[in-house]
Amino acid sequence: MREHDPAAEGRHAPASPSGADATLVEHSGRVEDEVLTSCGSFQIRAADTEQGRSKARILVERLYASRGYHTTLTAPFDLANRMTLVATDAGRTIGTLSVRFDGDEGLAADDLFRAEADALRADGQRLCEFTKLAVDSREVLASLFHVAYLFAHRLGGYRALLIEVNPRHVGYYERMLGFRVLAGERPNRRVNAPAVLLGLDFRHAAAQISRLAGLRSFAAAERSLYPWFFSAPEEAGILRRLRDAA
Repeated sequence: MREHDPAAEGRHAPASPSGADATLVEHSGRVEDEVLTSCGSFQIRAADTEQGRSKARILVERLYASRGYHTTLTAPFDLANRMTLVATDAGRTIGTLSVRFDGDEGLAADDLFRAEADALRADGQRLCEFTKLAVDSREVLASLFHVAYLFAHRLGGYRALLIEVNPRHVGYYERMLGFRVLAGERPNRRVNAPAVLLGLDFRHAAAQISRLAGLRSFAAAERSLYPWFFSAPEEAGILRRLRDAA
């Protein structure tokens, strides 16, 4: 597996949205590597065991290191306000993404972008972030992102999503998912790389999912990841399994 760089391969997603941390919230409770959906040859699970979280951590460290990022991902993957998703193919981990909800501990983005995050909080927005994103294809990215969206927005009621991305990936996330820049480039010492803060209103994602999800033949014309998202019947099944696991 390698990390995709959209600057070099526009049709693929970067394995790390930031070269800095990316988010997806860890579920607090009773899921034991619950299979949430199958997507062709791979499955997506909620990693709620130490073995599952360890596999996700190893993948992130390996892919970040392959891009020359310094990583020391020692923070636990099992915090109460976080859920980690993993994609596996024949037992091999091919993607991971974590969702983190705002709370007493704040967000990873607060390290560099506290003023911007506080401005959103002051505006009454409930914040979450996607972190520790590592994938090997656009299909894996789209599938993980969709499940994370369902968990954060449809179940959790969160509206505003933050991610930290490497400057060279900004255009990809703007074009393919509808993110916008909230703050310009700053040095991220956690990974020894620059980071830009991006934001996404989940209502925009919901509108694009309603319009495009499941229509993969539209992907090239639309220049969007949303056609790679799950169809409405698939989404309903994933939502049901997420509710059962909560």
